[in-house]
Amino acid sequence: MNAVNHPVSPAGTLRWLLKREYWENRGGFLYAPVIAGIVSLLMSGIGIGLGLFALHRAARDGGLHIDGEDVNINGLDLGLLTRQISAKDMADLGNGLDLTLILSSTWPFLVLAFVVFFYCLGALYDDRRDRSILFWKSLPLSDTQTVLSKVLSALIVAPLVATLAAIATMFGFLLIISLVALTHGGSPTTLIWGPASPLTLSAGLLAAIPVYALWALPTAGWLLLCSAWAKSKPFLWAVMLPLFAGIIVSTTKVMHLFDMSTGWFWQHIVGRLLLGTVPGVDLLYRLGASDEHKSLDTIVSLMNPAQQLKSLAMPDLWIGAAFGVAFIFIAIRLRRRAGEI
Repeated sequence: MNAVNHPVSPAGTLRWLLKREYWENRGGFLYAPVIAGIVSLLMSGIGIGLGLFALHRAARDGGLHIDGEDVNINGLDLGLLTRQISAKDMADLGNGLDLTLILSSTWPFLVLAFVVFFYCLGALYDDRRDRSILFWKSLPLSDTQTVLSKVLSALIVAPLVATLAAIATMFGFLLIISLVALTHGGSPTTLIWGPASPLTLSAGLLAAIPVYALWALPTAGWLLLCSAWAKSKPFLWAVMLPLFAGIIVSTTKVMHLFDMSTGWFWQHIVGRLLLGTVPGVDLLYRLGASDEHKSLDTIVSLMNPAQQLKSLAMPDLWIGAAFGVAFIFIAIRLRRRAGEI
């Protein structure tokens, strides 16, 4: 009895292409953000340990004073402190903890910015350089599927893994400071887990993934276009062209003809082409466009899911995304005509 070969659906092909991209770039997609989170926890633990050691030593030497009064860390009763703390101070403590948790989770995202940037730069250039493009073109794979798999890997897969690593880092930091509170007579539930909002922050980070994908689309599209077009040194082409354009615009004052500043060009053209892979850049644009007071409360509130999704209402996001789609379309056309370098 002859076996029947069922053709692979386009969705199945795309799924296998995504798996291929993940396994070929597992070091950047998985190991890099996880290692960054571990390093962040180690440095936080060392910093907290050194700080506690310094406080204990200062207390023993009689050199620690707060509001003119001596403080003995060895005798510090966090349980008593908890009973005496006011509701306002507890709310301030919660905001401070949330901000600290946000900062502790940034390391995987900083790594993500570099991973996505350089992944997109080499995504379509490397297989032309080593001529493996001839092998891939011999398979029943369309250039559209190949390029889209790289776009989805850069804008969905990599951010998802980095976000999970950031959430794990955040909870790891909570465990560290909970241990510190427990060893000093305090209740971690009352002093740490109660005031802080780790679940809300985690939901906000997950909600930011589609926002990141759309915000980074023009940068990813531009880098993929340069990767598909440049015969050599795609990094220089991708970076220097926008920078030179910004310098020319600044020198000639051409933006004044449109009643606009040169700063607008650097922010909305150069910045969107080169800095879109940095997570959270959309929040900076929102803060810059609003008249709200830039307090710590505002920064923390921007991290909840509803506030994160508000970036989807920004016209700048969709205009940039449209240009990103155009860049990707050109990259697909260039790949179809790709020959030997």
